[in-house]
Amino acid sequence: MADLPSWYPDDDEAKPAPMPLLRIQAFLNTWDVGEGADLLADPDAARRWLVDAGLLDPKAPLGASDLELARDVREAIRGLLVTGRGDGGGGPDLASLRRLTAANLARMTIGADGMLGLESAEDGSLGCGLFDLLMIAREAQQNGTWSRLKVCANSECQWAFYDRSRNQQGNWCDMAVCGNRLKNRQLRARRR
Repeated sequence: MADLPSWYPDDDEAKPAPMPLLRIQAFLNTWDVGEGADLLADPDAARRWLVDAGLLDPKAPLGASDLELARDVREAIRGLLVTGRGDGGGGPDLASLRRLTAANLARMTIGADGMLGLESAEDGSLGCGLFDLLMIAREAQQNGTWSRLKVCANSECQWAFYDRSRNQQGNWCDMAVCGNRLKNRQLRARRR
């Protein structure tokens, strides 16, 4: 296992993404479908995690509507990953992402090496932190790493993982667990 930051929701991650894409993977994995645990459901636990992950300033307010937005954004990003793999029906609901991009600003930067970049106009709010995640997704789409961030094909899992396989054909967060379950389920269905 790789050394993961303290804010990663599971210290036993077998397929971590490289930074900064790991921040999106960690955000997606704040909801453990198999366990039914959601780090963004309880306001106190959510605040601790969001602050630790650098998505919220410790002094910034965090209300129920902020947490609802965070959960909506999380599921919209998850939907983008599923749709990107070709499994999505009509596509994800992008309304929360559109609201987030309309409410936040990005500015152009020039690094010491002359490279142009984008960064958010930081104010410490959760909306700004979530906008930063979208900026990471944009960069990953540009550099080709976005297609490697996937959601487990097992509907009872949906854990986000980073596919490091050469042909990028990984479908499960863990072949021994999710892959075998799904394949056995399909075999039993065919036999019926």
